[in-house]
Amino acid sequence: AAQRAADDARRTARALRAERSEIAGAPDDVPEDDAQTPKASLPALREAYRAASQLYEKVGVGADLRAEQARAESDESAARAELDRLSNKVRTRAEQLLESPDGSDGPSRQAAAARAEELVQLLETRMSSASEQLGRLRGEAERHAPEDGEAHTDLPEELQPRDAEHAQTLLRTATAELASHTEALNQAREAHAELLDAHRAAEDAASGFDEIAAMLRDLLREHTTEEEQEETEPYPGSPEEARQAAAEARRSLRGCAADLSAAEAAVREASDILVRHANSTRYEQVRTPARQQIRELPASALPEHAQKWADAFAPRLRVLTDELEQLERNRDSIVDRLRGLVESALATLRSAQRLSRLPEGLGEWSGQEFLRIRFEEPDQATLTERLGEVIDEATRAAVKKNSDMRRDGMSLLLRGVAAALQPKGVAVEILKPDAVLRAERVPVGQMGDVFSGGQLLTAAIALYCTMAALRSNDRGRDKHRHAGTLFLDNPIGRANATYLLELQRAVSDALGVQLLYTTGLFDTTALAEFPLVIRMRNDADLRAGLKYISVEEHLRLGLPQQPQAGEAVHSEITATRMYKRPPSTTP
Repeated sequence: AAQRAADDARRTARALRAERSEIAGAPDDVPEDDAQTPKASLPALREAYRAASQLYEKVGVGADLRAEQARAESDESAARAELDRLSNKVRTRAEQLLESPDGSDGPSRQAAAARAEELVQLLETRMSSASEQLGRLRGEAERHAPEDGEAHTDLPEELQPRDAEHAQTLLRTATAELASHTEALNQAREAHAELLDAHRAAEDAASGFDEIAAMLRDLLREHTTEEEQEETEPYPGSPEEARQAAAEARRSLRGCAADLSAAEAAVREASDILVRHANSTRYEQVRTPARQQIRELPASALPEHAQKWADAFAPRLRVLTDELEQLERNRDSIVDRLRGLVESALATLRSAQRLSRLPEGLGEWSGQEFLRIRFEEPDQATLTERLGEVIDEATRAAVKKNSDMRRDGMSLLLRGVAAALQPKGVAVEILKPDAVLRAERVPVGQMGDVFSGGQLLTAAIALYCTMAALRSNDRGRDKHRHAGTLFLDNPIGRANATYLLELQRAVSDALGVQLLYTTGLFDTTALAEFPLVIRMRNDADLRAGLKYISVEEHLRLGLPQQPQAGEAVHSEITATRMYKRPPSTTP
């Protein structure tokens, strides 16, 4: 027992020593027991140590601060290493800059550094420009260098440059001499050109004199009688003046002959234009005598009658001009009226898309527009031009024979809308009814290929309801819920699916259209969708020979009837609940 107690004491001592070694700051040597020192229990000491440790951790430095300190020390060591790599000259210059006013504080150092960067950039720019200019000058020097030998030509000793300044001086002197010699060359060329002009003028004068001499010789050769000869007065001037007057007279004669030829050509061209105009197919129905004369007379005789025709056509021209202006005003008014109708029709298309918005509670169709009509509206100038072409085409069709173009108001409006929406036209898409009511749109041109019979009928009913709501809106009854009534002849035979009937009723309720279904089928699944079913019977009066349609019964949904006034109210069961007792496990 003593041995076991000793082992336990040794284990306890080892555990306590290990625990003491884990305590930071604990002495290695155990102090001697002092009788005067108050002794505390071990659990109390452990609790005090735990509280002290928690307090120390609260006031201790955080890990982020230690990490920041480590980064700062790393940056400091890197900066110091970089500073050690710098030379003493750079350090000395840095100390001088820090002692200057620019290094007194942080903002001043930043401003000085920015100015230094700008100066460095400026110097680098200048250096690059200088390098570029040096390369260009070297290229020019290599390009201008002589191919054979060291120089283009041999210069005398006094013209050989000693240095760059002397070369510049010699170059300026040579340039000045070259400019003076170039000016002298230009003056010599101008003098040469003047001499050539004078020589040509002399040759022209000589040829003119030869012509005059030849003309005089021809006149002298003519032998005329004295009676035929006309007495001419001699020229009062000198021979030089006579020659000048004769030359001017010949030049005037040549100019008059050229003008006469041009006038005759213009008259011939105008006569041809007049004849072609009179022979045009546009005027085949014109039976005036003037047109017949223009077509039959020769071209040389047309100028003699031109003034008479002009005087005769002037009043008619004024009348036709007034009529054309009146027709143009009428055409503009028709185009303006048609433009208003076309704009109203386009607004109607936009209203049709807006009014086809479906109510809530239809899945993906909730809030969707059943119709989507897309087109690009032209500007006013383009619309006016296109509508004018439509009016002109209708007018030309009215003049032509055997023309099948309709010219009623609706046809003109439809052609005007089609012209206004050119070249893309109008694109109309419609939602495809299906069992899950997916928001899938199909162009109206593909409805017959994509839709089934019931879907096609449902789409037709929705389109009719949209048009009925649009008509009610155009009549100023957009807030009136009742947009009309639609009688349907046995639609259940084609569209007896429940979702199609629900969709038809939802669209009609949203657009305010009353749907009346007539059918001879007794499909209970389809008829269960309607709140009221009226069964009718054919009756015949054999004596009177008449047939009647009488109401046989009314079928309504199984809802409790409201009590009438004065009727006794009886109790009725509106709901039931069944409770099944679980089987007992005890015998």
